[in-house]
Amino acid sequence: MMKIAVLATLDSKSEAAAYMCEVLQGLGVEPWLMDLSLMPHDKPGADIGGEALAKKAGATWAGIGEMERAAAGETMIKGGTQALVEAYQAGEVSGAIGVGGANGCTVFCGMMRALPALFPKVMVTPVAATAAVQWYVAESDIAMYPTISDIVMNRITKAVMENACYAVNGMAEAWEKRKSEQADEPPLIGVSSFGNLQKCVDRVTESLEAAGFEVMHFHASGPGGKALENLAGQKELAGVIDITTSELCDILNEGVYRTGDNRLTQAGAAGLPQVVVPGAIDHTNWWVGECPERFHDREFYQYNVEILLMRTNAPEMTELGDMVAERLNGAKGPVTVMIPTQGFSQHIIRKTQNIDGKEIGNWLQPETDQCFTDAVKAKLTSGEVKEFDLHINDEAFADACVDEFLELMKQA
Repeated sequence: MMKIAVLATLDSKSEAAAYMCEVLQGLGVEPWLMDLSLMPHDKPGADIGGEALAKKAGATWAGIGEMERAAAGETMIKGGTQALVEAYQAGEVSGAIGVGGANGCTVFCGMMRALPALFPKVMVTPVAATAAVQWYVAESDIAMYPTISDIVMNRITKAVMENACYAVNGMAEAWEKRKSEQADEPPLIGVSSFGNLQKCVDRVTESLEAAGFEVMHFHASGPGGKALENLAGQKELAGVIDITTSELCDILNEGVYRTGDNRLTQAGAAGLPQVVVPGAIDHTNWWVGECPERFHDREFYQYNVEILLMRTNAPEMTELGDMVAERLNGAKGPVTVMIPTQGFSQHIIRKTQNIDGKEIGNWLQPETDQCFTDAVKAKLTSGEVKEFDLHINDEAFADACVDEFLELMKQA
């Protein structure tokens, strides 16, 4: 009999948790009910309760109950994650499903994001219908089920919960089937991508596939970079050609496509071979009309009706070079930074504009871009830096990236 973890707070959502456990039992599944309540209580029914989960976080349930809500939630996420991951690693659970409001969603999704890609994860919550859902899912593949109303037991919400239980059961069956098949699959290579680097990305992809690899693209829009790092860290990827590292600019300036602090670290920590390219680091991304005033004297290009690009300046290029070197210096696997000196994006054909849209200069600024090269060459101690008198979208540069990657694969 398959076992599925049910994540709930029994102090407030005991009826919903009991109903979902009943539905799962009707499907021939054993529910494993985790009580992640932040306040101690005496309601029965949990297979693992708040005291045991708090202990895994180095705390007590009573102590969590005295904390501020944010700190309490973080502590319970820590203990709950440890328990859930331990159950997964032991092969004791085949899926996870949570039911809760905003606080429950924060805790449960925080736990489920620690589980590997494709492992069944379902969240039933009213916040699934809000714009905040991107932060709950983030780099993971959590299936979100909006409850339509708040979590009060009625025929509508019960039907939603029932659908979600059927879904996680079906996903769990597929998960177990894939495990038992143990297919002999080709190595999966991560390639970061952006539309203005499509020529390079497509050429690299075609060459890798011709060499017998499977390729997965990660759009460099924040969640994409997080997903790349997540899968690399779990060794679901066999290597990375990181063509589009522009999310680092958004980390630097707090742009709209920023990722967490793990960007450009997890593949190295996992010992994977990496080819790293300064693709599209020549701009930070802002929503149109929302660029902070402190940047209004800079050079821009309005990419579309939603995105305003801000041209990276020389000090930022130096800082980016330092950042790349610092993050790659911890790599346990082979690394090469490949630099196309004739431009880091397709935007070199553009004119720059001021904040009001008036043309003021050229996007192509070799002296500015050279600051990145100088910095990364000065600071990188793990791997090589190779320069090419080419544009990033030239076929010869894409081919050089693949050739270098194949050499690194041999080393790895």
